[in-house]
Order: sequence, then structure tokens, then C-alpha cells
Amino acid sequence: MNSLLHTLALCAFPAMVIVAALRDMTSYTIPNWISLALIAAFPPVALLAGMSLPLMGVSALVGVAALVAGIAMFALGWIGGGDAKLFAACGLWLGWPAALPFAMWTALAGGGLAVALLWGRRLGQPIAARGPTWFGRLMTPGENVPYGLAICFGALVAFPQSVIAQAALLPF
Repeated sequence: MNSLLHTLALCAFPAMVIVAALRDMTSYTIPNWISLALIAAFPPVALLAGMSLPLMGVSALVGVAALVAGIAMFALGWIGGGDAKLFAACGLWLGWPAALPFAMWTALAGGGLAVALLWGRRLGQPIAARGPTWFGRLMTPGENVPYGLAICFGALVAFPQSVIAQAALLPF
């Protein structure tokens, strides 16, 4: 039972990040409830995983730093407001050891996504016209980039290196 509870608790982060990416891809919005749910779920999951209070504090500082970075990127017009909030919530969950890999993988995925969309938008119009509405919008030249996909990729790649994942794996 305890093992099952640990597993379910640890699945909350990847599941919510994937939901955010899918919502961003299909609607170009990341609802506030997703970031708020991630923030609210962090303390109980961290305690369940056996994370110490000082490490939780460091993770909170990483989340605040990610929020500042996200606000700056939003102010520059690089990402949307939902992306900035998701970036901060991911920073909270990932903590210090995984913060740099998270930022690196997110940036690389964002660049790859932008290149793929530029290519797809140039060549994919006939295919997009036959697909679902959200895909047609995704393939529309000049449309924004749903950066939540890149944040999701970076978060999922960095999650095994996070303090919370490492703390949860110690008993096993």
C-alpha cells in the first residue's frame, strides 16, 4: 500500500505536466488550475516522499527563481503567461539539482519545436486542412508556439534528477 501511494503521488507531476502540454497544444492556453494544482500538491507529495523541510525550502526558492525568469520571458514576448506559471510550478517540483537540466532541455525542446513548426507550417497546410481544428491552428503560419510542450519535455526529462524523485527512491 505504501509503495502504491508513493507511486501514485509521484505520478501527479508528470500527469499534470502532460495535461498542461496537451491543453497548450490544442488551445494555446494553460489553465491556471494546472499550475495551482501542481503547487498545492507539492508539499504533501514532498513530505510523503521523505523530503526534508530545508530541501523543500530550496525547491521553493527554485520555483520563485523560475517564476522571475518566466515573468521576464513573458515580458519579452517569448512565452505566454500560462507558460511562465507552469515553468515556475515545474521549478518548484524539480528543485535545485534538476533546475539546470530542466532549463537546458526546455530551451532545446523549444528551439526544436520552433524549427519543426516553421517547417510544418510551410509544408503542412494541405494536411492541416484535413485534420482537427487545433491542428490547423498549430500549422497556421505566423501563429504562436505552444511553449508548454517544450516545458513538458524539459520537466519530464529532468524529473528523475529532482530532489523529490530521489527522496522517494531512497527507501527502495
